[in-house]
Amino acid sequence: MTVVSGNLLKQIDSPSDLRKLDETQLSVVCDELRQYIIEVIASNPGHLGASLGTVELAVAVHYVFNTPYDKLIWDVGHQAYAHKILTGRRDQFHTNRTYKGISGFPRIAESEYDAFGVGHSSTSISAALGMAVASKLKGDTRRQHIAVIGDGSMTAGMAFEAMNHAGVANANLLVILNDNGIAIDRNVGALKDYLTNMVASRTYNRARNKIWQLLGGDTKYGHNTRAIVKQIGGAIKGTLLKRSNLFESLGFRYFGPVDGHDVARLTRLLRDLSRIPGPKLLHVITKKGKGLERAEQDPTTYHAPGAFNSHTGEIIENKCSGIQPPRYQNVFGKTIIELARINPLVVGITPAMPTGCSLNMMMQTMPERAFDVGIAEQHAVTFSAGLAVQGLIPFCNIYSSFMQRAYDQVIHDVALQNLNVVFCLDRGGLVGEDGATHHGVFDLAYFRAIPNMIVAAPMNEEELRNMMFTAQNQPHGPFSIRYPRGRGVLTSWNTPFRYIKPGTGRKISDGSRIAILSIGTIGNTVTKAIAETSRQGIVPAHYDMRFVKPLDEQLLHEVFSGFKAVVTVEDGTLTGGLASAVLEFMADNIYRVPLRRVGVPDRFVEQGTIEELHRECGMDQDSIARVISILWNQID
Repeated sequence: MTVVSGNLLKQIDSPSDLRKLDETQLSVVCDELRQYIIEVIASNPGHLGASLGTVELAVAVHYVFNTPYDKLIWDVGHQAYAHKILTGRRDQFHTNRTYKGISGFPRIAESEYDAFGVGHSSTSISAALGMAVASKLKGDTRRQHIAVIGDGSMTAGMAFEAMNHAGVANANLLVILNDNGIAIDRNVGALKDYLTNMVASRTYNRARNKIWQLLGGDTKYGHNTRAIVKQIGGAIKGTLLKRSNLFESLGFRYFGPVDGHDVARLTRLLRDLSRIPGPKLLHVITKKGKGLERAEQDPTTYHAPGAFNSHTGEIIENKCSGIQPPRYQNVFGKTIIELARINPLVVGITPAMPTGCSLNMMMQTMPERAFDVGIAEQHAVTFSAGLAVQGLIPFCNIYSSFMQRAYDQVIHDVALQNLNVVFCLDRGGLVGEDGATHHGVFDLAYFRAIPNMIVAAPMNEEELRNMMFTAQNQPHGPFSIRYPRGRGVLTSWNTPFRYIKPGTGRKISDGSRIAILSIGTIGNTVTKAIAETSRQGIVPAHYDMRFVKPLDEQLLHEVFSGFKAVVTVEDGTLTGGLASAVLEFMADNIYRVPLRRVGVPDRFVEQGTIEELHRECGMDQDSIARVISILWNQID
């Protein structure tokens, strides 16, 4: 499908081209840009709704500010597609999130206009403040530093840490709060209620604007005008909202809320704000999915809808014949409900991903026992620790790459106290098109290093259910279970629960000469690779380790005593994971057996399909079969 940009958009190869246009043309640019995003993403799936909501904002910012000299940081990056198209990547946009194509997120190595690499939330204010302070130290007082952050991302502690610092740093910083009431799921918490009150208080906003007009620059108050407005505005706000302005309390000049889809007004307002020094916050109200009716009505589904009809918005279903295995996230969602019905101590926690991890199922059936704590992974972990201290059994579900953000809490608040918290790590391993910021390849290594931690990875859906059952069956201390994005391998998985003793593996198939040790769902690829080599008369044994910690040492003694070579296979980093654990066992027990390692190499892997990335890393069926064949011919 060839997508052609509109008459104005095709003339824009950089923001400098955008700035050559008359302000009256900007609304046309926005219309063309929004339609271009819809048409490209319809057949090249990506993050749709967030970028549709920030079209006018991206146009206005690049029109007013002198990017890339002025630094623009997009928080998370879901909303940055218009930014990418305006900054020289229009003709490459169809390669977005594809193998060897452009990244789905801003990336420093990709463009000088991407001032900071992002993918996880709530980093933009800290990064922009660092740049602003650096400019100040270098004597560059003209440079502007703009952080665009969503109201969902603002719920993370890191955003408030940055604002607390920015309020006293006296640096040239503009924070644009893109308020659409939703991250992926609907936002939750007191901040959401506060922002809603800010938007709803039309009386305050009308009064503040009227006061500003009455106390104009030519009045007798002169230079004291702004101070007077601030004092009167604060009094009105305190009365109408029954609280002080949160952002002004942190030392920011607050402006808004304003319509984020009025590009003309945004342009004028941003130009005015560019002349005001110090920390400022512009509160803009946008609609996620703006311009595509179905996306506006169902922003959660259309956050990243896959392929859809660009005219109607109807999602194009991937029709497969026969019964399909369930998604691992849905196995988790259904299993935790079953366990909660059996065990009244079981509760569920997620940091703003109830639909993504399927905890929304429990939130619908047992709302008093399932908690969405907002984008706050650190809080989610320590909140779980508090629940565990009181005897509950929290299942804390966090994506593997997001769990990295709460590592100290896992060590200090859970493992050090040996609390019975179950960490369910969704999106373990290589996740595909989201790329390096979202691959969950480090969890086996970073959790294996923590004392008291049990580190498990199921090979299929039935094993996932049994590991969840095991984790709540008796107090094991901290217990992590990682599983991948996507569908499983079994169409019949709803079997009775079975206890699995931590630290016990299992033999999948008999063989000779070579033993393959796998962990997690990559073991299914190993099974296929063995079927391939078996046709050549090469039949290795296959063991599913199940646990990286504790290791099944009895099984390993059997393997190293009975086979001439060993291959380890894992969908995680080779540094510190299963291969490292097995090599440490070999060294401790003075085994000298040839060993080959298959897994993610010691580098960051970019985006692509799972198949493409597994092939790149030598983790696909053919590559594993080749390793087996070569090793088979090398050993005596």
